[in-house]
Amino acid sequence: MPAKKIEQLHGEHPDMGYRRIRDTPAHDQGIQANDKRILRICRKKKIQSIIKHRYNCCTRPAADPAYTAENILNREFTAEHLNEKWATDVTEFKYGTGTEERAGKVYLSVILDLCDHKPVSCALSEHNDNPLVYDTFDAALAANPGAQPIFHSDRGYQYTSKVFRQKILEAGMTQSMSAGCPLY
Repeated sequence: MPAKKIEQLHGEHPDMGYRRIRDTPAHDQGIQANDKRILRICRKKKIQSIIKHRYNCCTRPAADPAYTAENILNREFTAEHLNEKWATDVTEFKYGTGTEERAGKVYLSVILDLCDHKPVSCALSEHNDNPLVYDTFDAALAANPGAQPIFHSDRGYQYTSKVFRQKILEAGMTQSMSAGCPLY
């Protein structure tokens, strides 16, 4: 495989390492090449893949949490009755590929009832911020007036804020928090 073809592939796909640069023409056009040769050409032309960082969760811990709660739930993710225990989290979904116009992220905030493991409420947003979590919580209260479950979350900045703590207290709920995201 000529060096020009390798440079062209790298220009189109800067995240490809030498193995994928070798595999793409082999798969698409039936052009076979030794991986050592491709590696040697990549080193000579200073072609390196752009490293993509993986994030295992979208939870960002609070730099200075206003409030943290005990882990009352203690991994007991079952309940005998509805509205006894609720658990919540925010999940990040990536969509699209390539350029910024066609790629993006959306965040889903869900509160589950641990009795039947069905959503109590959910909200979708392009931003992982306080209003997303507050909207989800407010919708859960509207759908279940008078409910006072144990409310379990991680220690993300939304759940440790003063405003969210006030919402929990006004609803008469008991707050429970896990130790934190495994990344931190």
